[in-house]
Amino acid sequence: MGRFTLPRDLYHGKNALEALKTLKGKKAVVVVGGGSMKRFGFLDKVVSYLQEAGMEVKLFEGVEPDPSVETVMKGAAVMQEFEPDWIVSIGGGSPIDAAKAMWVFYEYPDTSFEDLITPFSFPTLRTKAKFCAIPSTSGTATEVTAFSVITDYHKGIKYPLADFNITPDVAIVDPALAETMPKKLTAHTGMDAFTHATEAYVSTMHCDYTDPLALHALKMINQYLVSSYNGDMDARAKMHDAQCLAGMAFSNALLGIVHSMAHKTGAAYSGGHIVHGCANAMYLPKVIRYNAKVEEAAERYAEIARFIGLKGETTAELVDALIARIQEMNKELDIPSCIKDYEGGIIDEKEFMEKLPSVAELAVGDACTGSNPRSIDPEQMAKLLKCCYYDEEVDF
Repeated sequence: MGRFTLPRDLYHGKNALEALKTLKGKKAVVVVGGGSMKRFGFLDKVVSYLQEAGMEVKLFEGVEPDPSVETVMKGAAVMQEFEPDWIVSIGGGSPIDAAKAMWVFYEYPDTSFEDLITPFSFPTLRTKAKFCAIPSTSGTATEVTAFSVITDYHKGIKYPLADFNITPDVAIVDPALAETMPKKLTAHTGMDAFTHATEAYVSTMHCDYTDPLALHALKMINQYLVSSYNGDMDARAKMHDAQCLAGMAFSNALLGIVHSMAHKTGAAYSGGHIVHGCANAMYLPKVIRYNAKVEEAAERYAEIARFIGLKGETTAELVDALIARIQEMNKELDIPSCIKDYEGGIIDEKEFMEKLPSVAELAVGDACTGSNPRSIDPEQMAKLLKCCYYDEEVDF
């Protein structure tokens, strides 16, 4: 038996933010990030619309990129005191992911973070509040997914939390918010979305409900991402929809080892974080080459290539064309080809090699590994990560 879960309502298009006026409740906590939503006036609109709906509103501001366990617990404490019946989060993936985790600890204060690490083990939510997500970036699609990524900085590990309980009740996909993204963020989030759709399409959990969403998202991203990066706001609006479609696909089909690797390398090194979307963009060509050793996966990569208009006579030629297209997009988006070149070389080679065995083992144990189309062990994962560091060919 399969399952396909999406938000109860999804409002999209121009002025979709006004849908907040229709929410029914008495109190709302609004969870937001570092200030861009306030700077561009969107936070004031959210508060105003919620007040127009008859709600008392409290803000929880300052969620950091790659939100921490500590931030989650602080937010949950605010909610426990205020007792909202709506949790509304606006911004990039970070505040929305953080708010999802806060939601759990608000409703179940005695739960520990360790209790949530096992995928699909969450307690039943909506005993106290419902959840509304409003994305400002075009990549994570956390507004429609059953996932939240929280970082334990003491351990240097990003944890992908997964449970259909944290799929939002309401998603508001308003293109005006995406217009505020800087170029680099547009590139990274766009390639995150491309990776979501690709991994969903080849996942062992893919089905007839997820395949059309993944393929159409890939076609749109291939067509609009570079133009969006270069400032075309019509293309930016198309990307905001495309990333959401990709999210609908991967939330139900799950992901693969590109995300396992990105999760476990993101916060592992003292030189700095590897931004999630950029990590996905660098790793995806290598993982396609690795997975394509499995015939069924190769055929599905070939189907993606055909669908987005790439040329090739054989499955192998189409897989090559897909890899080449991703590398071409990365170049146009000023994304490096390997970890060694990331941000001018901030990830130290010696540290990378010293941590390689432990990072590889953690990546194999990541929640996304189980649905990858080709199995992998820690030794193979270490080889694959090494290829991603040095931009070496994957030949195993």
